[in-house]
Amino acid sequence: MAPALNFPPELLLKAQGIRVAFFDVDGVLTDGGLYFMETGETIKRFHTLDGHGLKLLQRAGITPAVITGRDSKPLRLRLEALGIAHVHYGTEDKRPAAEQTLKALGLDWGQAAAMGDDWPDLAVMRRCALACAPHNAHEEVKAASHYVTKARGGDGAVRELCDLLLVASGQYARLLEESTR
Repeated sequence: MAPALNFPPELLLKAQGIRVAFFDVDGVLTDGGLYFMETGETIKRFHTLDGHGLKLLQRAGITPAVITGRDSKPLRLRLEALGIAHVHYGTEDKRPAAEQTLKALGLDWGQAAAMGDDWPDLAVMRRCALACAPHNAHEEVKAASHYVTKARGGDGAVRELCDLLLVASGQYARLLEESTR
């Protein structure tokens, strides 16, 4: 089965060699809305395309990492179900958290990608080899990005970045083939 995806060559070159991808949560893995129950508990909606993309990254040897300013039980449950080991919750200053993850993995900024949607994500995005933003990100974040997805945050944007990284790593066709057996 031949892959249907097609990315510009210059974007694929930027994405080559990426070994870790940092993701924000609200506005990236979710639609950015905050839903509060009567009890005060926050609930979130996650897209299955994004979740499968994160699992595929792991199978390809690319580490997904999450750095988020918020914390909630639903978020922890979702990331645990996806097997994401590198997570920083309740982190407003995201750069030190990313540096901690890079150090733990023995990687540097040149091997990192990041996807964010608002100003708190810029410090990480500007240091990474590849910066991405969902279609509905803030204008300053889109301007700082090498790639802006067609999908909105929480609606497949993460999967677009995952697919880009998989194509650039040469793993996409193999994983697609394995899934159709």
